[in-house]
Amino acid sequence: MDCAECTRHVRSAIASQPGVKDVEVLLATEKAIVRLDPARADLEDIRQAVRAAGYDVAGTSAELDAPIRPGARSELATDAPPARGAGLSSGACGPARPVLLLLGALFGAILLGVVVGEWLGLWSELTRRVPWPLWLAVVVAGGLPVFRSVMRAALRRRVTSHTLMTLGALAAVAVGEWATAAVVVFFMRVGDFVERYTTERARRAVRSLVELAPRMARVVRDGEEVELPVERVEAGDMVVVRPGEKIPVDGEVVAGRATIDQAAITGESMPVEVGPGDRVFAATLARLGSLRIRTTHVGPDTTFGRIIRLVEEAESHRGDIQRLADRFSGYYLPVVLGVAAITLVVTRNPLSTAAVLVVACSCSFALATPVAVLAAVGAAARRGLLVKGGRYLELLASADVVLIDKTGTLTAGRPQLTDVVALDGLSRAEVLALAATAERDSEHPLAEAVREAARREGVTPGKPARFEALPGLGVRAEWGGHTVEVGRIGPAGGAGEAGGAGEMDGAAEVVRRLEGEGKTVMRVVRDGRLVGLLAAADRLRPEVREAIAGLRALGIRHVEMLTGDNERVAAAVAGELGIVYRAGLLPEDKIAVVREYQAGGHRVVMIGDGVNDAPALAQADVGIAMGALGTDVAIEAAHVVLMDDDWRMVPRLFEIARRTLRVIRGNLLFTAVYNLAGLTLAATGLLPPALAAVAQSLPDLAILGNSSRLVRLGR
Repeated sequence: MDCAECTRHVRSAIASQPGVKDVEVLLATEKAIVRLDPARADLEDIRQAVRAAGYDVAGTSAELDAPIRPGARSELATDAPPARGAGLSSGACGPARPVLLLLGALFGAILLGVVVGEWLGLWSELTRRVPWPLWLAVVVAGGLPVFRSVMRAALRRRVTSHTLMTLGALAAVAVGEWATAAVVVFFMRVGDFVERYTTERARRAVRSLVELAPRMARVVRDGEEVELPVERVEAGDMVVVRPGEKIPVDGEVVAGRATIDQAAITGESMPVEVGPGDRVFAATLARLGSLRIRTTHVGPDTTFGRIIRLVEEAESHRGDIQRLADRFSGYYLPVVLGVAAITLVVTRNPLSTAAVLVVACSCSFALATPVAVLAAVGAAARRGLLVKGGRYLELLASADVVLIDKTGTLTAGRPQLTDVVALDGLSRAEVLALAATAERDSEHPLAEAVREAARREGVTPGKPARFEALPGLGVRAEWGGHTVEVGRIGPAGGAGEAGGAGEMDGAAEVVRRLEGEGKTVMRVVRDGRLVGLLAAADRLRPEVREAIAGLRALGIRHVEMLTGDNERVAAAVAGELGIVYRAGLLPEDKIAVVREYQAGGHRVVMIGDGVNDAPALAQADVGIAMGALGTDVAIEAAHVVLMDDDWRMVPRLFEIARRTLRVIRGNLLFTAVYNLAGLTLAATGLLPPALAAVAQSLPDLAILGNSSRLVRLGR
């Protein structure tokens, strides 16, 4: 597919098939993603519908005829490596080659000189001396592929941009302007090439990411190392990575140590050290050291594979501007036909009518948004910023409220246990053992702090008979015939729901002192009695202050922290950053805060760690997950994913969104003014058909040039 108009035709063809519930056709990857009823839909019928629309579906019969599983994603996708399905293409669409671009520009410049000379009357004698059969041969030879395409579209009752130019060429032939018809056909083909080149440039943002994926893996099979294509590696396989090689899979390091460059995923150039027990990710580079890795995910299921899929599908999330442009381009061609008819009736000049048909450039409207979005999404991905579509760039650009989770977002998310207070006659070691046992299976950062403190002090936790996580409250476990609960102190200094009848009276002064130091205090309750207090401290990320100052410099005045911590801890952290806060919030309370601002007409951005905050991230206009490297929940729940923990990327993300919106508006404004001026000049006879043919191919180049500025944002 070589223009945005193609996507509408293919989408309409597929959507008309029985059992198709929803379809998205993606220009950048020449892919259709179909949601369907497997009991009613037939992929062969869908393939034939695409062919009937004038396109082809590349791929093997096995790929297309495989059974459709309920809940599976059915894709008609490009077969360019790495292949995942079948591909949509038109016969005229090919790779943009620099040599062809140079030749096209050279011949275009030469012919433009001839056309201008004719307009000035310098070449009229020469063109009259060329016999009309030769001009006819040029018109037919150059325009035959386009004429066939227009005829097929007409039989399906469709009007395309080529329809207008074909009518213009025929109008020139009808009045004996053979040279003009030849020039129109030539620049019609030049315009096709420019449009394909423009689209190809936009696709490179995705392809540059795809090319980072390794193709081969060194796998231990039967005690020997063998090289296999990545798609043949299975979960559980042992993969060997040597110095200077890319890691081909997601997995856990079993043996060896290495320095890993994770820039392909996080955008961060600083390497990280990994060893046994650490997670590593596909497409990252082992610069120093060798590794043996136990495979957990392969191919499209890896973190990098999910990133590629989401970048590929980013254009399916169209914003209001894109939908407006789509609607406008749908009405534009009939309007041009109307203007041409009025021009013919008023001026009685068929050449002016032909010029109106030729100069109209409908595809420039359709390209104005997706080319910019693809460039911006690709550039952001190279910085470790995964944006799921133009819709979210548009919403980010107009956001005025930013809500931020505390633990794991504003703070490093790796709190350390600083205090253990034993009560009710227990020793420090006994309190720590109870807490570590209850927190044994918890994934919360505070649970890890408890377990780490137990390991550091030589306390061995038990294995609970039953474990229950209480979201926003803590954990409950059964161990040694006792019920053990560990959780934060309630908002008013009480035990909170999870603590039952925990008595805080004797410990209230200790709690106030610890919280006054900015620490998070947790109670340890055994069989309903308070037996200990734990205090943990987490450090603010060093770049947070700079990032929040950057947000304010961009005009975002309301930045608010939402936390489940109590009032005193929240006040200490928020005061250090100079922002407002709400404390003692459960996950559902955070959703309520998001809805409160949305009800007031605000565009809300929620920034969280993507796990506990997933509901609020999904509710916000734009949910941003911080530090989501390898985190399935974060990548799926949020609209934007920061693969690294660098807060400096947050204001950078807003800058990219605002610049992208400015580029899109500039593209649309230029296209509207350019087409209005062209139609006016053509209708009044000031722009002859030959020059109109030249003029219609220029907006695509202008859009490409303007949008390509966004590519530099990824450097």
